[in-house]
Amino acid sequence: MTVERTVTIVPEAGLHARPASAFVQAVNDYDAEVSAGRPDGDLVQAASMIAITSLGIGHGEDIKLVADGPEAAAVLDELERILTTPEDELEA
Repeated sequence: MTVERTVTIVPEAGLHARPASAFVQAVNDYDAEVSAGRPDGDLVQAASMIAITSLGIGHGEDIKLVADGPEAAAVLDELERILTTPEDELEA
């Protein structure tokens, strides 16, 4: 099952440092292939910290998430939680 979602980035630092680390860790915790990118651009493998931080998506910008696999919806729920939580409230 393939699931797509567009989420607006809340952490002030954007998708860098702690949010990106939590994002990649969450991707690797689920049984799903996840890609991410700008809504109008190419997607990268979301399991790669380098790929995710290279997107350069900042606070207030949108990110498109696409997941395929048995836990596709669950991983997108967790990624949305990470991306919509202010960085100072994000658990490492």
